Amino acid sequence: MIRGRVKGRVWSSKHVETLPNGGLLEVETDGGGTLVAFDPLGCADGEAVLVTQGSVAAGYFTGTKAPVDALIIGSIDEEGG
Repeated sequence: MIRGRVKGRVWSSKHVETLPNGGLLEVETDGGGTLVAFDPLGCADGEAVLVTQGSVAAGYFTGTKAPVDALIIGSIDEEGG
């Protein structure tokens, strides 16, 4: 898992049919990199999240081979937040 923070949203009005409906978020990782992750949870900008990548991310979707290689799997609870 990768720990990161949501920095913004990515919009894609044209995409392949197998890309699921839902949010694509730009996430800054703790290592300083950025990635685009599919968000099934409805996370907000600035929220701390956990991301998984690769076959685990793609395996989340049943009944379709979704072209997703980064998936937000949790929102990190923070004090005062």
